[in-house]
Amino acid sequence: MNKPLPALLPSTDLARQRAPGAALIGACDDAEAVALWLAEHHDSPRTLASYRKETERFLLWLAERGRGLSGVLRDDVLAYQAFLADPQPAWRWVGPSRPREHAEWKPFGGPLSPGSVRHSVTVLGALFAYLNDAAYLAGNPFRLKKRRQSAVRTTGAERHLDKDCWQTVLTTLDALPADTARERDHAERARWLFALLYLSGARRSEIADAKMGDWFERRGRWWWRIHGKGGVTADVPVADSLFSALTRYRARLGLAARPLPGEDVPLVCRVTGRGARRFAPLSDKAIYLIVKTVFARAAETAPADKRETLLAATTHWLRHTAASHQLDAGVPLLLVSQNLRHASLQTTRRYLHSEDDARHEASRGLDWRPAEP
Repeated sequence: MNKPLPALLPSTDLARQRAPGAALIGACDDAEAVALWLAEHHDSPRTLASYRKETERFLLWLAERGRGLSGVLRDDVLAYQAFLADPQPAWRWVGPSRPREHAEWKPFGGPLSPGSVRHSVTVLGALFAYLNDAAYLAGNPFRLKKRRQSAVRTTGAERHLDKDCWQTVLTTLDALPADTARERDHAERARWLFALLYLSGARRSEIADAKMGDWFERRGRWWWRIHGKGGVTADVPVADSLFSALTRYRARLGLAARPLPGEDVPLVCRVTGRGARRFAPLSDKAIYLIVKTVFARAAETAPADKRETLLAATTHWLRHTAASHQLDAGVPLLLVSQNLRHASLQTTRRYLHSEDDARHEASRGLDWRPAEP
């Protein structure tokens, strides 16, 4: 007989072994503590849904071991990472996607990719950091992992497309099938989406949530008011070429060239036929899949040394590519940082490859032996 998954949390005695009254939150057990942390993200539904999924998986895993958050050690973090990459026994943890309330719901659709494992660890690290700040817990076993990941992001492989890769992508977009009206709809939307990602540096979730009415004109210049991470709103300048791409896409949708104030049409729409249905919004997952499909097509015709890069590329690589190419084109570092809404100039500086090239050029002539007189 299949053994069911454990209850979400063990008993309160197991879940929390600490003196009452010392914390800055009024949680009596782990379930309440996690609920309070999730409530901090109520203004960002996508983030809330993601965080809830990751914490529920972890709490289920802990509950099966009779453990609460206060008992988590670094060994458990490493064991959980291995479990995410291969959730066993699979028949208990893995199954088809179903609503959470379904009797046969499973926490996983399959093993997680390395990137998804890193995302889960990052989310859980943020949970533990919050509960430490609230004095609910007295340690963060995810902290070492977080520091190591930060170092990898600073010094690891670059996640952007060089000029040759980008040209291959442009050639691929121009060659998309366009024999039928539906194929032309798909091709025009893909061109618009890549122009939008590349010229704005926006995140795919920001694009999925955007409306045409978020674009506005001020003193003869067009801007896009982006509603970003954590509810932060910023006005991003619209390049002339990006506005031209918008007018072309709007023409394909049968809309007037210029967006109207308060216009509720999604910035990127599904291809669903004619009539009002053609204005259905495109999800961020669909945006991801469209971009990956174009990258896969580009890899088929790319030089051998570029194929691996194109196959690995994702929507977020276009954000990095936007920063890199803008800096290479001479756009000041501060302006690029503001356009991409980075919290720190150091984040933007990572894409300033010309600085690295200059340092290398200045250093390559050094010699440990003095020149002969």
